[in-house]
Amino acid sequence: MTLAESPTIILPIPAATIAAQASVGDRGVRATEFSAYVARPEGPPRGALVVIHEIWGLVEHITGIADRFAAEGYLVIAPDLLSSIGISEQVGLEAYAIMNSPDESVRSNGQPLLRAAFASLNVPEFGAWALAALGSSVDYLAEQPGIDGRIAVTGFCFGGGYSFALAAADPRIRAAVPFYGVPPETATISTISCAVLAFYGETDTRLIDSLLEVTAAMQAAGVDFTAKIYENAGHAFFNDTSALMYRADAAVDSWQRTLAFLETALKA
Repeated sequence: MTLAESPTIILPIPAATIAAQASVGDRGVRATEFSAYVARPEGPPRGALVVIHEIWGLVEHITGIADRFAAEGYLVIAPDLLSSIGISEQVGLEAYAIMNSPDESVRSNGQPLLRAAFASLNVPEFGAWALAALGSSVDYLAEQPGIDGRIAVTGFCFGGGYSFALAAADPRIRAAVPFYGVPPETATISTISCAVLAFYGETDTRLIDSLLEVTAAMQAAGVDFTAKIYENAGHAFFNDTSALMYRADAAVDSWQRTLAFLETALKA
């Protein structure tokens, strides 16, 4: 494998974002660049896709999903949004192990560690930095030969929320597929110009309880929004590394629906 074919690339954060982050002091993210995993198709791409990881960071589960999309013919970039605030792959895996431990005492005793590790995610300046990184990811895809503007986004949990956010912030996104993601504020929904296919598990009450309101806001804004709810499934049903949350039937069906949706949305 040549350097040009390396699956990991480094992309810059826009100078304006760096300046804005510096102006807020400790609340800002100091990283001026970020890494991303790139998965390339064997032949000419059928389009391009930003894959946004869960709250655990850019772990092997997510790069594996990127590879699966590449095998379907898509050029894929999976940016690492969390190493910039100290959540490396190793930290993410440790936090994931705590959260998914069958031992309730491990989960309970690990809560202070989890709160400390993820505290920065709630700072507005991190959200601005992450959107800037996602914009740079779209820039990269837009410059690649054969893409011709055929760019979509998908993501899971944390990444599902940022899939909504990127669709609202960047008109170059032609399709969005959030998996159990928190939608943007109602006022921001009106800036989504692409079709959205969103997946939910029926027992994920935090999201299901607000889905009617979200659907109404999407309809009022004229967004082509489709929500698919899976019975007997909850949050993270697509994550096959979690024995507690994974639901094979929902994962298989949502994968097939995603491919069909992208095929239609990204036609040249």
